[in-house]
Amino acid sequence: MCGFGSMSFVHQSSNRRRAVDNSDSDSLIHGIGRDNSISCLIRCSRADYRTIASLNRSFRSLIQSGELYKLRRKAGIIEHWVYISCHLLEWEAFDPNRRRWMPLPKMHSNECFFFSDKESLAVGTELLVFGKEVMSNVIYRYSLLTNKWSSGMRMNAPRCLFGSASLGEIAIIAGGCDSKGNALSSAELYNSETGNWQRLQNMLKPRKMCSGVFMDGKFYVIGGVGGSDSKLLTCGEEYNLATEIWTEIPNMSPSRSSGTDTPATAEAPPLVAVVDNVLYAADYATMEVRKYDKERREWHSVGRLPERAASMNGWGLAFRACGHRLICIGGPRASGEGFIEVNSWVPSKGPPEWILLDRKQSASFVYNCAVMGC
Repeated sequence: MCGFGSMSFVHQSSNRRRAVDNSDSDSLIHGIGRDNSISCLIRCSRADYRTIASLNRSFRSLIQSGELYKLRRKAGIIEHWVYISCHLLEWEAFDPNRRRWMPLPKMHSNECFFFSDKESLAVGTELLVFGKEVMSNVIYRYSLLTNKWSSGMRMNAPRCLFGSASLGEIAIIAGGCDSKGNALSSAELYNSETGNWQRLQNMLKPRKMCSGVFMDGKFYVIGGVGGSDSKLLTCGEEYNLATEIWTEIPNMSPSRSSGTDTPATAEAPPLVAVVDNVLYAADYATMEVRKYDKERREWHSVGRLPERAASMNGWGLAFRACGHRLICIGGPRASGEGFIEVNSWVPSKGPPEWILLDRKQSASFVYNCAVMGC
């Protein structure tokens, strides 16, 4: 009798689970309809999506297909997370709203990739990490949808030390250098929804160790070094996506501190970021934040960087836009304290007043950093 009752309960539970999994996909949340269900889901934090995906097949499909992120973007709902690597093959995501760290699966690669210089870029729901394996360039791609790393993607002209930025599901990569160290003037556009790389018109100048940003719907590549003598470039270039034309912008690169004897190639690319279509720069030497005047094409100091924004000629310091705020991440590389700090400032609220979001133990500095907004 007991055995029969237990078996009956198991069947009932199983039937209930099947009923949930096979529930009408048009309604998603029973009783309120598909449209209202989606309206609720796109307003949930993406930190909760993994739990939501476990509720039934319809939720799972909506999230893992990427459809929900497209609907979020369409509705103007975007959350920005910071992705940081302080160890060569390990990445973590930081949610600045909940101030919570989430480790990503460890990357699997060979020894050459481990020791090669790397660039990173977040676009759509992907994190791309660019490096080298033996003699060839390689791109590792982390998908937010699957929580997995993959490799095998290749751009038309492989490169390193380039400038890049993303806008929604697209990204532009410009300049950099080839396998022989030659500075490039070529550029490519990547669409994360199709996985395609598209060649763009060449820039006016070849440049490597440059930076890239989107501002006012246009892409800008800033600074870097170019020419056979690795000359420091103070100009920038604007790419208009509508006309597909590059225009040179003089004096767009934040000037280096006077009196420095550091070679141009030893310094980090310009530490620049755009918040609300305003361009800012971090001057690691003077510990100042600068703001770019687009009309006069001049840079002006607006305040100080956080106290613990330590770096080595700009390397190891992350300066990124994160929605309506700037994020500055840095800390001592080799000291007894051994930690990095994540500091935040909202420029619309006035001069720099940095808020400490979190402090994380780390024996190393920030190797790579990218911000994903989706």
